[in-house]
Amino acid sequence: MNAVVEAVRPIDGTQDAEASRAAVRDALSELLTRYPDATLLELTDDQRLFAVERYLAFDVYRRFSLDVGKVILGKAPTAQAGLARLKEVKDYIKETVSAAFKRVRGAATLSQQKISQLASSALKEAFTVFESYSQ
Repeated sequence: MNAVVEAVRPIDGTQDAEASRAAVRDALSELLTRYPDATLLELTDDQRLFAVERYLAFDVYRRFSLDVGKVILGKAPTAQAGLARLKEVKDYIKETVSAAFKRVRGAATLSQQKISQLASSALKEAFTVFESYSQ
């Protein structure tokens, strides 16, 4: 799995790259949990789509967390409440991205542009829904 992460997103020292690398690892981990017999270099179409969906969800969450994660933790009444709020955000983003993927699953191709639009939309929605956590 580390070799795949390295091939997909090499280390460059930026926070965005590290967030993307962690998102790839998390997505592949969930893929292997859901499809224990999957071979990473020979994924079925469903497995590949699931991996992309989960990668997108984790990447959006990490970008959200980089932007306002510290503020949410700082504004929470306790550290435990802050962590619970971040988990709620993560779960929400996973569900939002999953729902978006279900809507476009029938499309002939899922272009890079469409994936970028899904990510942007999910991130904006998360900022709107969880705005009160950072105030």
